[in-house]
Amino acid sequence: MFGRIYRRFAERKLGSRRALMETHYEEVQAMYQQMRAWRHDYKNHLQVMKANLDMGEYQELSDYIIRLDEELTRVSKVIETGNLALDAILNSKIAMARAKGVEVNVKVVLPPELSVADYDLCVLLGNLLDNAIEGCESQKKGEPRFMRIYIGVLKEQLYLSVSNSHDIKMRKDGNRYRSTKAPDRGLGTLSIDSIAARYHGYVNRQSDESVFVTEVLLPLKG
Repeated sequence: MFGRIYRRFAERKLGSRRALMETHYEEVQAMYQQMRAWRHDYKNHLQVMKANLDMGEYQELSDYIIRLDEELTRVSKVIETGNLALDAILNSKIAMARAKGVEVNVKVVLPPELSVADYDLCVLLGNLLDNAIEGCESQKKGEPRFMRIYIGVLKEQLYLSVSNSHDIKMRKDGNRYRSTKAPDRGLGTLSIDSIAARYHGYVNRQSDESVFVTEVLLPLKG
């Protein structure tokens, strides 16, 4: 009997590791595709500017540089919060979301000190973003997909808000929303709730037919 239990445990653990590896692979692929796109565009821009320079079209070159600068300013930069672990999670998940056609808007203002361990913060945010990306993927092709991420301080608490477009039928069971997806896919939500409870925090979820929002508040002291 003990042997069967151990085998089941080992198989479940192996399955979790495989799933984690697949997720990391997708994230790396997304970042790689984004880098290839940047390099491709970079070469095209250089060719245009070189042509302007060769033909003595200095005003056209100046105008092009100004437009390019405006475009680079508009495009979201790599997120740098000052927390290396958090930066890795944010940038990889955002790259993966954009590779899936999701428009991402993000603002992060971290306080000087956090009472939440880096590991717990990354697990929490990773699950929030995974759920948001999955919600966006539920939409039909052609429908606008978006994800909004905000991390800051609210009343001496670390405030995380992630909202996303979706097309999932939800039903509310107490304070928790349940979707039509398989029950074992809700482990990320349980992980979020568990971490928030451990730090005496608070989780709020709201949903309508097209937008799902999760807010998490974690005390900054004690």
